[in-house]
Amino acid sequence: MQKRVLSGMQPSGKPHLGNYLGAMKPHIELQNEFECFYFIANYHALTTVRDQKKLAEMTQELAIDYLALGIDPKKTVFFKQSDIPEVTELTWILSTITPFGLLERAHAWKDAIAKGKKNPTAGLFIYPVLMASDILAYQSDLVPVGKDQKQHIEIARDIALTFNSTYGETFKLPQDLIDKNVETILGTDGVHKMSKSYGNTVDIFADEAEFSKQVMSMVTDPARIKRTDIGHPEICNVFALQKIFNLPKIKEIERKCREGKLGCVENKKFLCETIFTELKNAREKRIELRKNLDYIDKVLNTGAKKARKVATETLDRVKRHTGL
Repeated sequence: MQKRVLSGMQPSGKPHLGNYLGAMKPHIELQNEFECFYFIANYHALTTVRDQKKLAEMTQELAIDYLALGIDPKKTVFFKQSDIPEVTELTWILSTITPFGLLERAHAWKDAIAKGKKNPTAGLFIYPVLMASDILAYQSDLVPVGKDQKQHIEIARDIALTFNSTYGETFKLPQDLIDKNVETILGTDGVHKMSKSYGNTVDIFADEAEFSKQVMSMVTDPARIKRTDIGHPEICNVFALQKIFNLPKIKEIERKCREGKLGCVENKKFLCETIFTELKNAREKRIELRKNLDYIDKVLNTGAKKARKVATETLDRVKRHTGL
């Protein structure tokens, strides 16, 4: 049997290159090798989004983004987290066996406290338990995450082990699936990780003029002033992206850069054209999907039925084992 992969994506606005390379593109590729369950994590989004209309719109837009990029509903179970109420019921049950200290050590909570977040909520505190429920409800084998998210998988495993040892074998123990080929994608500032909070993103579905403007604003080799200056690709953020999008030509790009025969502006234009070409079909498909929102709803509803069947079976087993 195929191993089952589970991943959730928070609806947080327009997707950027960091989202695309770090999560969205790998998710699409995994469909051909595993049984994939992908959900839009709108329960999780409630810890930060307090606007009803905004949350609904971002959820719908993220669904369109993923389908445009290549999520195949015939291969993948694609659904909204909020359509599976069994997950929240499971969260409560799992919270009764989760040590307080384990949640205090979670990165998100520690970061919120360290930054002096005002009025941190109980939802933020038990965030890892909801994440564990997402993973365990579908008896997931693998969970693709970045290195900074690995702790959440470890917490899910700890919770599953505690439950299994307390009530009997119930949950699979998930493994993290970290793509070692995906490095942290720096933003246009060349300093921080690409993030909406830093305002340093390249939005993959921006119109052509805005997309080009964002790419052309990228900071390159700070040591180069003139086009003929010798370049240092190892410290150039544009070169780092060229290694991803133009790997077959990377040696030539590096040679010309080091010899001062490839200017930064020219290099960015080449990168912009390459990325735009890779995303061309997805961009066109997105325009068509935007005209057929009934189809988007149908895909999510069909996925929810499949996901809920699995989650219900798991919850029934949990209830039998706990005596509920």
